[in-house]
This record gives sequence, C-alpha cells and structure tokens, in this order.
Amino acid sequence: MSIEQDGGVSLLDPREMGEADRLTIAGGLAGVVLMDNAGRAVADALRRSFPAARRIAVLAGPGNNGGDGYVVGRLLREAGLTVALFSTGDPASLKGDAARAAARYPGPVEALDAIVPGEADVVVDALFGAGLDRPVSEPIAAVMRATKAAGVPVVAVDLPSGVSGASGAVLGEAFSAALTVTFFRRKPGHLLQPGRGRCGRVVVADIGIADDVLDTIRPKTFANEPELWAEARPDPSTDGHKYDRGHAVVFSGGATTSGAARLAAMAALRAGAGLVTVFAPPSALMVNAAHLTAIMLKRCSDASALQAALEDARLSAFVLGPGFGLGEPARDYALAVLSARRALVLDADGITAFAEAPETLFAAIRAAGSPVVLTPHQGEFARLFPDIAAEGNSSKLEKARQAAERAGCVVVLKGADTVIAAPDGRAAINATGTPYLATAGSGDVLSGVIAGLLAQKTPAFEAAAAGVWMHGRAAELFGPGLIAEDLPGLLPKVLAELSGAT
Repeated sequence: MSIEQDGGVSLLDPREMGEADRLTIAGGLAGVVLMDNAGRAVADALRRSFPAARRIAVLAGPGNNGGDGYVVGRLLREAGLTVALFSTGDPASLKGDAARAAARYPGPVEALDAIVPGEADVVVDALFGAGLDRPVSEPIAAVMRATKAAGVPVVAVDLPSGVSGASGAVLGEAFSAALTVTFFRRKPGHLLQPGRGRCGRVVVADIGIADDVLDTIRPKTFANEPELWAEARPDPSTDGHKYDRGHAVVFSGGATTSGAARLAAMAALRAGAGLVTVFAPPSALMVNAAHLTAIMLKRCSDASALQAALEDARLSAFVLGPGFGLGEPARDYALAVLSARRALVLDADGITAFAEAPETLFAAIRAAGSPVVLTPHQGEFARLFPDIAAEGNSSKLEKARQAAERAGCVVVLKGADTVIAAPDGRAAINATGTPYLATAGSGDVLSGVIAGLLAQKTPAFEAAAAGVWMHGRAAELFGPGLIAEDLPGLLPKVLAELSGAT
C-alpha cells in the first residue's frame, strides 16, 4: 500500500512531528490552539482514567510540553479539581505559545523541588515529552524517583519524560506512566523498548492536525498493524488450486535437530502455502517421515541434489537455518537458492554460516533480486553486522534499517520490540506477542510463517511484517504455558480474525 495512505499506522519521530506542527500552523491553525487542544485531550483522558482523583500535581517543563501542562492545570482547576503546578524554571522565561499558556494559568506556580508526590492522587508529567535528546538533570531525576517511590500514578504528556521519542531509550532516568497521551500519531519511542514499557496505556489524541500533512512528510516508520499490509495479504481464490498458493520448502538438519524444520514447515502450511516439503539429509529421513503427514518429504543430501531439485520452478519459497547446522553446506544451499532466484528466509544457522563472509551473502542477494528475509535475534545480528550492532548511539530501528540497506533485503531484528526493515528505508515496529514467545522453536515457527506468505507471492516486506504480527497474535491467543508446537495450530484463528470471520 502507499505510505501516504496509511492512516494511523504512521509513526513520527520528533523532527517529523515538529514538521507536522509547522505545516498545520502554516495552514492557518494557530499554535496556541494546538496547545489548547493538546492540554484538553490530556485533561479529559486523565479524568476518564482516574475519575476519583481530586488532587493533581502538574510538572511543567521549559518548552511547549510545559505549555501543554499549564493548559492541563488550568482546565482541571476549572473542572473543580485541586491543582498544584510545579515548574522547572521561572514561567516568565517561557516563550511563544508556552508563555501564553502560562499567562492564562490562574494559580500559583512553585519550584519543581517543592513537590511532595505523595500528596497528589495523580502526577501529570509535562516536563519534556518526546523531543528530549540528553539525560535529565539530577534534580529532575530525583523527582522521578520520589514519584515512583510514592506509588502515585503518572499521566505523561506525549511521552514519559526521560524517554527518547526517536529511539525509546531511557536517558538516565525516566518516568513510568500509567497513561500516556500523545498527539496526531505515535512516536517510535512508544513502541521501542525500553520506552514502551514506560508508557502504560497510550492514547492518541486528535488536536487538529490534518492527515494530509503526511503527504509532505512521507513517513517511513510504521506500527506493524494489519492496516500496513492488509492489501498485500493473500486470500485463496474460489477457483484456485494448491499450486496457486505456492510451494514452500524447509531444509532439515540431521536426525537429532530435525524438529526445528518440522515446526517451520507446519507454520508455512498453516500460513497458507498450498504445498510444503521438507528437504532432509538421508540421516533425517526416517525421523521426519514418522512425524509428517500433510507435509511432504524429499531426500536432499548435498548441493548437487539441491541444484537438481531447483529445476522445478514450482518450488517458490525456501527456509534455511532452523536446526540445519553450521558451515559450508548451509552456505552452499543458500547460494544455490539465491542463484535460482527463489524467495528465501534465512534464519539461525543459515545466518551464522555467513558470519565470516557476510559480503558473499549480500552480493548473492543483490544479484538474485528475489525476495529475501533475514530473521536474526540480537546475537545473530551481531555476527552478520558486527559494526552496526556495536554502534552505541543507534536505536534498534536505525540498526535494522542500516542492515537492510547493506544486505539488500528485508531484515527482521527480533525481540520484544521486533523491527522489520526494508532496503528502501521502510520500517515497522511490532507490538503483538507475549513474554511466553521466548521459548525454544518460536523463531523457527516465525520463519515458516513468513515463508508461507512468500510462497503465495506476498512482497517481502509485507510478508515479513504480517508474519511477525501473526506470530505474536497467535501467542496472545494462547497465553501462559506456550511452547513452539502450539503456535502453528493457532494460526487459523489469527487468519479468521484478519478475515473478519470470527
């Protein structure tokens, strides 16, 4: 789908959000109106979420986020609540719209260090918002720690102060909010860890910025939600047959490590591939045959046997890596699939096999021009992209983007905040899933889901993004006690939800 027509899935970094504000003001809506609308959204959300709260402490910073806080304080006073407002500096030093908002606040303003958090029912954090790019000072950090110790719920304006809106990094110290109210669109810091864990429930408020500003900004960062890839998701046709839905192949390792391939194969079949075959070495044929039913099995003993099999053009997508084993065979198999210009999901051992020669892999990917998805966890990512992994100032989002550009393919950098990045700069941050996905074999299932979608000719970025979302959603449907074998059987329920058939 067009990135200009993505509705609410766009994520705006602080610079892009500033541009959205600028374009809106240039279009005739005054900045002070935007600030009033933002403050009203926060005040309304606070009252809905904490209806019994009567004593509110508002912490106002030195910029526009602080201006929002003055609006919140004024509106809550008008609603009959008791408000104490604490500022990081002299309100007279504020400028522009923030100064105008402060001038309209009817009550006294105290110094920030005068706050006693335990005397409030709710603390409103309007200190810095999403634009902070350096650690907070110690006096402010002390207030954050005191608020946490008092156990008072925090409502954050835009983003909990101390969390980077661009990267989700915690810059020294940060608030942990029960509720975060942001404006127009979420920021990457709302979804990237550890910031995501500090935001609590996130509300996106309409403050008067029109969606068409995205036509100028052209954001390339998205929340990984169905709206992003719904149009690309395959649906079987009423007059189709199994070959229309593609044929996925999963390479098996030896007998004692063959379970990973079976997990990936079952996931590919459940994700909609019309046929799935496990290519296995002679040592693993019998153990695989004892477990496979709807999935086919074929002997594949070496690269020459694979070359012969690749003469069948109906074999459309391959998974290499889960339980396969390290070394030259993995490299030879990957390069053979790429030479045949077939779709490839490279995971686990398939990634590590190229740790000593990553440029060989990247050159083959670029020469093939076929859909390729790499699915590393942090350790595997560091083996293939050691310099990118070592960059201390880059966010996970930027690391995945750099890797995708270098490799010339889609990179899925896995974790609690999985990032899916394409070589053209598009990137999506995932939010489905549970901690129970941190279990052996979970990544093998993900590889299979992506391959099943690739087999059905879903474009690589959309296949990877949809696969990650579906994988996480399946885990959510199961809950505690999840093991990898549970995931493929939950995919029909996920597909039914996506089709609106539940």
